[in-house]
This record gives sequence, structure tokens and C-alpha cells, in this order.
Amino acid sequence: MTGREAPAIEVAGLRVRFGSVEAVAGVDLRVGPGHAVGLLGRNGAGKSTTMRVLAGVVPPTAGTALVCGYDVGTEPLRVKRCVGYCPDVGGLVPRATPWEHLQLSARLRRLDAWEARARDLLERFGLGDAAHRVTAGFSHGMARRLSVVLAALHEPPVLLLDEPFDGVDPLGVEATMEVVDDARSRGAAVLVSTHLRDLAVQACGEVTVLRGGARVATVDAATMAGEEGARAYRALLG
Repeated sequence: MTGREAPAIEVAGLRVRFGSVEAVAGVDLRVGPGHAVGLLGRNGAGKSTTMRVLAGVVPPTAGTALVCGYDVGTEPLRVKRCVGYCPDVGGLVPRATPWEHLQLSARLRRLDAWEARARDLLERFGLGDAAHRVTAGFSHGMARRLSVVLAALHEPPVLLLDEPFDGVDPLGVEATMEVVDDARSRGAAVLVSTHLRDLAVQACGEVTVLRGGARVATVDAATMAGEEGARAYRALLG
């Protein structure tokens, strides 16, 4: 991101506390339009909590977080309107089908002529044959793929994908990569949280590493590639 671009996501000194537990202990983050940034770190590093704050689901305890220029603490509804969010767990109605999920999302967002895009996304993610099956019988990987489809349906200016590759087969990984590329090509900002370093490097141009709820580094994704990148990553994780 160049210095002249206004970031679509801008986080400074973010802290989130749940009782006596500080889940996020000082995160700084910037993602510009047309860019993809990966959040890397072990389980419990604060990745998912940071994503929930940016999606307008969890309020920050301290610091600032702006999405599309809106403050997540004071304007969460405006934030939710401009993001597409794939949560790390949950988010699906067990007795509803993928098509019913898409219908509901389209109605809530007042989308017109959404059906063709919905069908295309379902096919790309290998869910076309399951479009009218209730999600209660879905595998973890199928549920992950549907969550990405729902996040991408309305072509949001900010796309937040939390652990989109978890338990997903190669077809789903490839389709998710295409969604990230499509979003970047139309000028959207993308944030991908994952513990899978190789896939973060493939999907993103830059990665931010979290440890113990705090940011320890933000580097070009290429520096995290291969064996040298693996060693650098292990060093950052301590």
C-alpha cells in the first residue's frame, strides 16, 4: 500500500479484554484497497478476535479500528454493511440450505439480480449439488466453503476471511484463492486469518504476525515463503 492510499482497514493500538483475559494486547494494522494481508499466528494469538472487531461483532476495549472510514466502536452497523465476513466457526443455520442462506443474505442486503452470482459461486466451490441440502449434514470443509461464498456474494469493499482454509480440500482452497484475487482486482481490501503459512503467502502480498495478542511483525509475504520463511516465522513465534 502506498502512503497516498486511504486504508480500507486501519487499526491502531487495538486491545480487547474479556474479563481478566486480554485477547488482543496492541495490534496495529493497515490494509489498502486492492491489497490482501494475512494474519498469521498460533491458536490464541488474537487473530479471530481482531477479525470479530473488524466485522463489528465484538467492541474494542481500547485503541481505534476503522473500516471504510467507520469506527467499529461507534458505527458497527455501517461497518457491517461494508464488509463480507467469514467467521472462524458457526454462522450457519443447521436447518437451512445453502440457497436459503444466500436468499436471506440477498434480502438483508437488498441485492438485485444476485441469483446468477450465487449459482456461479456455489459451482466454483463444489456446492452446486448441495444447494438444496440442509447444512446440518455438511462436513466441516463444506461449511467453510459456504461461509466464504456468503462473505463474497455481495462483492463487499472489505472482505474478512477467518480461517477459510481450515479443513478445506484443494478445490475449496483454489476457489477461495480466486475469490481473494477477484476481490483485489475490483479494488477491495482483503484480510485473511490463518495458521497455514504457505497459504497465507500464496493468497496475500503482506503478512502480519501476531503473538500473545500483539503484533510482532508485518512483512512482505515473500519473506515467509519456503524453508527460509519457515525459519523466520518460527523465530517470530518465539
